[in-house]
Amino acid sequence: MYLKSLTINNFRKFGTTENTIEFVDGTSHRKELEENEINVAPTTTLIVGKNNTGKTTIVQALEKIIKENNFDVNDFNFVYLKKLLVSYEETFSRTYELENIEIPYLKFIIKIGFEDNHTTDLLGNLAPFLIIDNVTKENEVEITIKVEIKETELFRQELIKLLQKENDEKENNQKKFTSFIKVLGETDFEVNYYRQNGDLVKYNLKNLIDITAVKANIVDSDISLTKAFNKIIKYRYKSLLDDKEKEDFEKLLDDTNTQFTNNIRKHHTKSIIESLSKIESREKLSFSLTADLTLESVMNNLIKYEYVEGNIHIPENQFGLGYTNLMMIIAELVDYMERYPDKSFNSMVNIISIEEPETYMHPQMQELFIKNINEAIKSLLEGKEKNINSQLIITTHSSHILNSKIHSGNTFNNINYLTTKGHYTQVIKLNDDNVINGKNDKDEVKKASKEDTKEDNTRLEELNFLKKHIKYKVSELFFADAIIFVEGITEETLIKYFIDNDEGLNKYYITIFNIDGSHGLVYHDLIKLLQVPTLIITDIDIKREKDEKKEFKQIQELTGRVTTNKTIEKYNESNSLDSIEPFFETENIYIAFQSEKIEKYYATSFEEALILTNYDNPLMNSVLKKVRKQIYNNITATETGVDYNKVKNSSYYFQKKLDKAKSNFANTILSELIISEEIDNFKLPIYITKGLEWLTKELTK
Repeated sequence: MYLKSLTINNFRKFGTTENTIEFVDGTSHRKELEENEINVAPTTTLIVGKNNTGKTTIVQALEKIIKENNFDVNDFNFVYLKKLLVSYEETFSRTYELENIEIPYLKFIIKIGFEDNHTTDLLGNLAPFLIIDNVTKENEVEITIKVEIKETELFRQELIKLLQKENDEKENNQKKFTSFIKVLGETDFEVNYYRQNGDLVKYNLKNLIDITAVKANIVDSDISLTKAFNKIIKYRYKSLLDDKEKEDFEKLLDDTNTQFTNNIRKHHTKSIIESLSKIESREKLSFSLTADLTLESVMNNLIKYEYVEGNIHIPENQFGLGYTNLMMIIAELVDYMERYPDKSFNSMVNIISIEEPETYMHPQMQELFIKNINEAIKSLLEGKEKNINSQLIITTHSSHILNSKIHSGNTFNNINYLTTKGHYTQVIKLNDDNVINGKNDKDEVKKASKEDTKEDNTRLEELNFLKKHIKYKVSELFFADAIIFVEGITEETLIKYFIDNDEGLNKYYITIFNIDGSHGLVYHDLIKLLQVPTLIITDIDIKREKDEKKEFKQIQELTGRVTTNKTIEKYNESNSLDSIEPFFETENIYIAFQSEKIEKYYATSFEEALILTNYDNPLMNSVLKKVRKQIYNNITATETGVDYNKVKNSSYYFQKKLDKAKSNFANTILSELIISEEIDNFKLPIYITKGLEWLTKELTK
């Protein structure tokens, strides 16, 4: 039995759409159950996103509904509450009553999945919610938890008083909302449970789900580990002692207390009382000092944690915070496992959440942590007669942990990516199906491969390519404010420079991803999922005949021409360049290419477009001369000096001669721009300028 999904409505940053977190799927759960003798964290779920996107909120939601902590007005999404207030005002202004209004509520839907071989005992705690069709067909049970106002009529009356007062005093909007929040703050809420058919059920989620949360940055003192392991050893020691050992220990404590008490009375109590008697009579100030060692007090201070380096024992406060944080996480897990019920089987969903384990850890340690955490837990359990059936949930904004999760599991499954849209958290479920649109089940693909199904083979190849290639750019894709795809070093170098000098764009984290168009296509489904504004800068790649290439013919018309660019072909739905659109825009993607003439020519590449745009710029001519001096002199030299028009009319020729010197070309331009500070006079091609304008608009929405 396992937690399959959680849907969060109106709770803090969450709204009512794109608000479902998926934890495991039955297939992967069953597979890992079969492979692992010890059932620990059979599927690790990763919740990843930038700061303030709602990662911690998910764990807090689980803790609140499981432990039925007090909910209050601060748990509501305030955008939701503002919309409700507006609707109340509109209704009241028309009818002067509030009969059929929506009462504020929070709603959570959890789905519990289970295996085909479930037993009656396993489903016992789910009995109030069982619906036969779901048990037999879906292998899941759905539970709805609502946080609702106890006295709705009382709430309506208070709301009417508020709205009447507003009408009389004409309060401003912010003051109205503050008053509304105050009304809700003084309102009592209750937690109610509902079956899938809407029936109210008396229930307590504690009977079904247990959660242990390891918080972020749990190193709170110089002796954090000492305190943590004291707790573990105390628990183990007390639980392992038999009655005879406990009796012997109590006798030892009694004898020690007697010895210490006699010593204290002999050497300390008498002399202190005599000193005090000089001030006040002995009868009034007499007292007794007694040793009071107990099992509890001894165990609380029994352990001193030290690191060992060679033969030297080093105090814990002298070790790095990264190692200390890692050991604190391990200590929390050890404590959890020690307290886990000593029975081979129980009817509970057990969740361990670890919040931002990357705190203080260097990148390699972060990657190894997520890669080996399950193995570490199994190792800790060896020799124990416990079947710990737990799910592990990790919240993180570490690109290294995300990268390790993808590659150690060889899948995007069980990764929830959080972003924000408007005022709401959006949950994007990354899985292989979504990342590469279509079927991806390995067994199906293998079977299809034997039947020579080319489409499935291609899909599998693309998925494997993406998993391997994304390793080098994972942080930039998942944590960027915007992405720019380019096809070469010249674009990457110069666009980065222009962005750094743009007062609007340089305030955002914009990553530039250098990958050729055909491979870049593999990323498009993933980019759409992430909803990050993405500018794709690609070349129009006009197909030339052999003679045209040989003669370095410049292109002046697109009629009858075709492109060899796979990205343009995909979004144009044809390789024909007749009447092609000036750009393509789809969802969060803008595709820019040389769709317009520059000085009467169509540029085939970024380099050619750059030359045509700046053909009469002294800086461009200086660069061409430095990089291809002989060619430049042969083309431009005249009896009266340099003819810039010849640069324009030979742009394709220059492009071809720069094929093996693109890096030098880009770096020379960059150097000249930095030295001369003439960025205002040196222009990017118009198709790129328009693309950057689109990106600016998207980022400032």
